[in-house]
Amino acid sequence: MKKEHRLLLGAHLSIADGFDDSIQQAMSLGCTTLQIFTKSNRQWHAKALEATEVKAFLAAQKQSSIAPVVAHASYLINIGSADQALRSKSIDALLLELERCSALSIAYLVLHPGSHTKTDEMLCLAIVADSINQVLARYTGNTMLLLESMAGQGSTICYTLEQLASILKKLTNKKRVGICIDTCHVFAAGYDISNFEGYQAFWQAYDNILGIGTLKAIHLNDSKKPCGSRVDRHEHIGQGMLGKETFKLIMNDSRFFDVPKILETPLDDRGDFASNLKTLKGLLSKETKTALNCS
Repeated sequence: MKKEHRLLLGAHLSIADGFDDSIQQAMSLGCTTLQIFTKSNRQWHAKALEATEVKAFLAAQKQSSIAPVVAHASYLINIGSADQALRSKSIDALLLELERCSALSIAYLVLHPGSHTKTDEMLCLAIVADSINQVLARYTGNTMLLLESMAGQGSTICYTLEQLASILKKLTNKKRVGICIDTCHVFAAGYDISNFEGYQAFWQAYDNILGIGTLKAIHLNDSKKPCGSRVDRHEHIGQGMLGKETFKLIMNDSRFFDVPKILETPLDDRGDFASNLKTLKGLLSKETKTALNCS
């Protein structure tokens, strides 16, 4: 039997008016998937989830066509820190985020892997892997942790495929961890995916180093800065250094039909999620529309 696919396209939306409201926002934008924070991304602690808000969120999702839901972990977390106090605090915070995702039946939690300050990259990568092993030894839920590819700005790690692979190789349970690729980040890190040849070369390298099956989410962002700049600055789709070609290739790549694709583009006078979603949908070929059963 031929497998059925559908367009998995969404954006990172606010939970300021409630978790269930994020579902309504997504539906109004024509999204089919969604990314949220489950708490303030700029604070360590969070008010415990109330049964009523969990129930409302689950009910709203069930009544919608939004699936899967992806969460993003707090930017404060640094499980690669050589500072034991910060590392321990980060491990506890990551565990809390995973537990909140479980309560909300969220499929994936995206994490910025970490950064080094008083150590080198290799040691930081080893610390990250050990921290994840500690977290997963304590976490009994079903949410999968996704390591996000980074731009390499400052002392941030995981800006190469090899660095991501080095973490996965050290994990006790590899099946509980996947990868989220950010188009802006990989471009800024030095992978020129702005043309067909570079795009093909990147994904071939990804498959060789990580295995294409590890890819569980894609962040769709154009880049304000050039390839190899190692500066993380998101731009509207088609208005940055990547241009529309990269996104046309991704949107029509059958390998990624079942991978949620999430916008994290700016909200300013030059565009918003609605305009970026329209741009992306406009890149779908006739054949892709037929395969995804969308108009």
